Amino acid sequence: MKKLTMATGLLTATALTVALAGCSGGSGDAGDGKTIRVAYQTTATFDQMQTLMENAKKQYEAAHEGMTVELVPIQAEGADYYTKLALMNKSASTAPDVQYEDTFKIQSDAAAGYLLPLDDYLAKWEDWSQFAEGAKQAGLGADGKTYGVSLGTDTRGLWYNKAIFANAGISVPWQPKTWADVLSAAEKVKASSPDVVPLNIYSGKAAGEAASMQGLEMLMYGTEDTLYDTDSKKWVVGSQGFKDSLQFVSDVYQGGLGPSLQQALDPNIFTSVTADWLPSSKLAIAIDGSWQSAAWVDGGTAPWPEWSDALGIAAMPTQDGQAPGTTSMSGGWTLALGKNSKNPDAAWDFLSTAVNKDNATAFSIDNSQIAVRADVAESPEYLDANPSFETFSGFVATTHFRPATEDYDKISNQIQVAMEAVMTGQSSVSDAAAAYDQAVIGIVGEENTQKG
Repeated sequence: MKKLTMATGLLTATALTVALAGCSGGSGDAGDGKTIRVAYQTTATFDQMQTLMENAKKQYEAAHEGMTVELVPIQAEGADYYTKLALMNKSASTAPDVQYEDTFKIQSDAAAGYLLPLDDYLAKWEDWSQFAEGAKQAGLGADGKTYGVSLGTDTRGLWYNKAIFANAGISVPWQPKTWADVLSAAEKVKASSPDVVPLNIYSGKAAGEAASMQGLEMLMYGTEDTLYDTDSKKWVVGSQGFKDSLQFVSDVYQGGLGPSLQQALDPNIFTSVTADWLPSSKLAIAIDGSWQSAAWVDGGTAPWPEWSDALGIAAMPTQDGQAPGTTSMSGGWTLALGKNSKNPDAAWDFLSTAVNKDNATAFSIDNSQIAVRADVAESPEYLDANPSFETFSGFVATTHFRPATEDYDKISNQIQVAMEAVMTGQSSVSDAAAAYDQAVIGIVGEENTQKG
């Protein structure tokens, strides 16, 4: 989740083909079975995949004489990355053999025919027993087959600036008990430090999945309601929790407690938060992920040696402090095989190299991930690497996951539309919620919804 912007427009098929040829990691043709094409995301604050892929390429090529790994970094923020990856997959001539796949895209991409089931490979892979059950579940398609191998998971919470809090008279360590406590702290910051953004919660279409997950879902799963009923397998519409979550977003943006609309709707807001606002003490509270510190550590994209002293971390409270008291959201990314691969056995060998113990340890540390391999999670090298690991790992106890359905991607887009409508004041909370309900019914059918 982490991001750099290459261009505002989407690449055309022709431009993408040219780009693929230009950024190849080798001289072979990916259709000849001797070249493995690997597509992945890089951004202004996320170059850890580049490091992982370069290391895996060296290791793989050294062990497989005559084979070449063609690295295809896609420099794009959130939704732009998904679109460009989908464009690659639409043609066998540009489709990757291995791709960096967000867990929430697995079901829809598998259904679209982009991904190859991994079950036959996993059955013979000794390392698979090291992976946590939750990480295995994250790679499943709607058909019950596995399509992705997890690189790590994450949690979300509240990063806060201790000095700004001190100036506002807020005691630290800080652990709000309710949403009202979070908004109260933001109000105090606004009064004491008018040049500081009191609170950032991602919202609107430009923020993409970060708006849905770090934004509305961090709120929604702290209410008495849910987005999707896993027992009935129906989407929930008309819930008070959804309206209350939108009201929180409205309170932040219409109440002058968040970034300006121009800042919030800038696709580069992720870079602003990570590389500028937090290190420069321009932001007091960020509802954000466990991976943030990856940019600040030595060797990161925005080194900030003082980060662990300057910032505190709090769990996101439930709406009214009801049990279990706190909430979080977890996601993560996988490596997957492309269904159009001319040499899937070789592609699997590369994938399994990239996620072996040593590479997984390095990536989990470099990218501030919550490790999903037991042999990594228990290693002193990992445990001692980052002072935030223990705190964010503790949020796993009350975390939630996005609905694992083929329709989630489309519904997530409607969440972002609703959020943008209330943050900009274009719609009331009730109207935006009603429009969301109708959009969900239109996507899945009324028979697949239930009243909250």
